Amino acid sequence: MSGDLNNAPTAGELGTAYAAGTLSPVEATATALAAIQDRDADYNAFVLVDPERALADARAAESRWRAGTPAGPLDGVPMSIKDLFLTRGWPTLRGSGRVDPAQPWDVDSPVAARLREGGLVPVGKTSTPEMGWKGVCDNPLTGVTRNPWDTSRTSGGSSGGSAVAVAAGMGPLSVGTDGGGSIRIPAAFCGVVGFKPTHGRVSQYPLSALAVLAHAGPMARTVQDVALLLDALAPPDHRDPYALAPHGGPYAQALDLDVRGVTAAFSADFGYVDVHPEIAAAVASAVAALEGEGVRVEAADPGFPDPLPAFNVLWCTGAAKWRDALGTLDGVDPGLRAVIERGLGFSAGDYLAAEAERLALSVRMGEFHTRHDVLITPTVPIPAFEAGHDVPPGSGLSDWAEWTPFTYPFNMTHQPAISVPVGFTSDGLPIGLQIVGPRHSEPLVLSMAHAVERTRASGARVSVLPKPTAAAQ
Repeated sequence: MSGDLNNAPTAGELGTAYAAGTLSPVEATATALAAIQDRDADYNAFVLVDPERALADARAAESRWRAGTPAGPLDGVPMSIKDLFLTRGWPTLRGSGRVDPAQPWDVDSPVAARLREGGLVPVGKTSTPEMGWKGVCDNPLTGVTRNPWDTSRTSGGSSGGSAVAVAAGMGPLSVGTDGGGSIRIPAAFCGVVGFKPTHGRVSQYPLSALAVLAHAGPMARTVQDVALLLDALAPPDHRDPYALAPHGGPYAQALDLDVRGVTAAFSADFGYVDVHPEIAAAVASAVAALEGEGVRVEAADPGFPDPLPAFNVLWCTGAAKWRDALGTLDGVDPGLRAVIERGLGFSAGDYLAAEAERLALSVRMGEFHTRHDVLITPTVPIPAFEAGHDVPPGSGLSDWAEWTPFTYPFNMTHQPAISVPVGFTSDGLPIGLQIVGPRHSEPLVLSMAHAVERTRASGARVSVLPKPTAAAQ
């Protein structure tokens, strides 16, 4: 593939080069900004780019490295942040024309605060569907975000801008949110690594309207970079009542854990999902390769019925709270309006019944993990479909969650889940494999993801053309 990113440095490699004095944060940040200037007109991943601020941050990082006092291993690494996180000095419009950009923007979310503390260099903010409400990435404010492997296809969402920024070499790192698959879906569609850690591991403020489902987490081209960024993001913040206590050691060290003897349940279809045959074959091949690493694999389904009805009650009742933030629903995404109106129609009893089902599912998965250390599935059962649609055209589906049955159950259970690229369809579209662990098992999940990466030729680096393969529609 001509013009690929195989030789582009990872975030970890940038930190090593900074320490050695062979590369400066200013040079790396200028390269990321040039890539955005050159490529993003084709992809529409960024909603805000601030070269002046980014370069000022990079110069400060350069000074720290020269003085031998870096803020952390990722000090000076250019990256992006999804436009759902409050970021001091930048508007957070959430993909909506209903948010006033002229209001004061003087508060950092916990994510933005942790990034500053670690010395990372945000170059800008990435696109999201309006309020992050769906599994693809388009909104009334900035339009459609396109897949860098084929711009006629969706990037996935809702963290689609972040996935595209990473995949297209516009900064090696990004941070996304995930309420039903919103990190893992675009990671799978765009061929990058996306990690939804245990609920509360990455603090959030203000809490999402979907707080019972919402996670935040890192996205990168390699598992190592994801682990390094999680180390920067994980310190808890007092503003999040769900925040977990600090982890005992660096997540980046988990990559060295021995996976021999790990017991992995492989569920190809949950017993009820239709999976694209090329995706099924690629995931099965990757699982077989894990056996060569000493992992004990057993075909086993979790055994739960599709929890989509309960998920939809939780999703829609949460979304109904956005009505206060949006005011009038005139001009909002029609699909979002329908979800809000649907949520307003549910009763307190409906919500409590859905919450009871969520808790029962959590207990079931807890018991499942007494027998299996991890669960492996496809990330998404279909490849990226035509951009600008909430569901695959001609599928007969009406709800975005209907085409991503492997992701949303683990938002309900609060478990860590990661998507790792394992190959491509015959059309050249990326395929993702998902690894799910019990709550608080981030090191185990990361070590397994790293094992998958080692065994797959596509995992060491993810490459994309710097120009799209199809004209933007």
